[in-house]
Amino acid sequence: MQRVSLFGYGGTTKAIAKHIPHAVFYDDKCLKEFKDENGFTIKPSSLFDPKYSDLEIPSPGIPPSNPLIAKARNVISEYDYFSDKMPLSIWISGTNGKTTTTQMMQHLLEKRGSLAGGNIGTALGELDTNANIWILETSSFTMHYTNIASPNIYVLLPINPDHLSWHGSMDEYVAAKLKPLKTMKEGEVAIIPDKYKNYTTNAHIISYTDENDLASHFGIDTTKVKFKGAFLADALLAMAAQIILFDKVDYEKINAFELDPHRQEELRDSQNRLWVNDTKATNIDATIAALKRYKDSNIHLILGGDDKGVDLNELFEFLLTCHVKIYTIGSNKEKLSSLACQYEINFELCQNLANAIQKININLQDADVALLSPAASSLDEFSSYAQRGNEFKEAVLQL
Repeated sequence: MQRVSLFGYGGTTKAIAKHIPHAVFYDDKCLKEFKDENGFTIKPSSLFDPKYSDLEIPSPGIPPSNPLIAKARNVISEYDYFSDKMPLSIWISGTNGKTTTTQMMQHLLEKRGSLAGGNIGTALGELDTNANIWILETSSFTMHYTNIASPNIYVLLPINPDHLSWHGSMDEYVAAKLKPLKTMKEGEVAIIPDKYKNYTTNAHIISYTDENDLASHFGIDTTKVKFKGAFLADALLAMAAQIILFDKVDYEKINAFELDPHRQEELRDSQNRLWVNDTKATNIDATIAALKRYKDSNIHLILGGDDKGVDLNELFEFLLTCHVKIYTIGSNKEKLSSLACQYEINFELCQNLANAIQKININLQDADVALLSPAASSLDEFSSYAQRGNEFKEAVLQL
């Protein structure tokens, strides 16, 4: 019997354990060995001994620097574990937009028997292997540990600095995003940004520079698609998969898709002033995309949180082209304030999100835009980006 060790006691590994009755969990937060309600053993990470393990599967969020990974000798990803059971699969990755693209693609293909999962919320261990198609939002964390599995169609959105503290460098982050191309086969398709078009792969490459490129290549009339800006690119990539698989363009179906909250979600206060909840903008590129959308307005921008070690100069260089005042929050607020001084951008140092909203409320004019687009993770002060966004919306609606 193969001895399987699961690193991290979370959703991904719990789902895998359903397929491996004798698996043992090792978790950094576990202080004393115990058994859970399903009879699985959970041990402190310090008790892991590679001599008694034939296979190790980590939760995607566990970084390569973790001592468990350093000790392990047979690490594979959850994707690798299910590689021989995986139906036709579409992997979607990139820095921003992969969740929306995945959801849009599932919306288009659900009647064809597709299931969506991966990073989007349903672990592979919970997906039906008898489905016709798996549509998987795929993180760079997962791909770092994946060496066997590969997609039949790979959809890659633009890559911008993110998760650098996890990967160690931008080069390592990009390498993880491009890794599936190494194992793809002839006849499979990769839709990737133009800058990576010369990457060595057996897959058929379709490269693009922008939405116009995508629309032109796949024969899509963008005037018939209701989405604009970054959401247009998401929609076009979702439609591209439908075209590749079924040679069909369904404008009515894509236009029926409703966007999730927390991404450029507009709301009005009691004075009919515009506030935008873009809490899901956890990196520079997402925040710049939001700023571009409202660039013709005077913007009151709430920035800050855990920036994951990213160089923020690119963001501040873009801010110089905007009519903007910054309200800094979160664990990097001092860093942001220092950069604002350096770039001579008007700012206010705020105690927290609620304080930033109070200050904006005093300054916000009828034609202005109040924008929560933090360019940082929420986990320094909130349980999730959704909690941050919900608190923002609740506070605005009480003004």
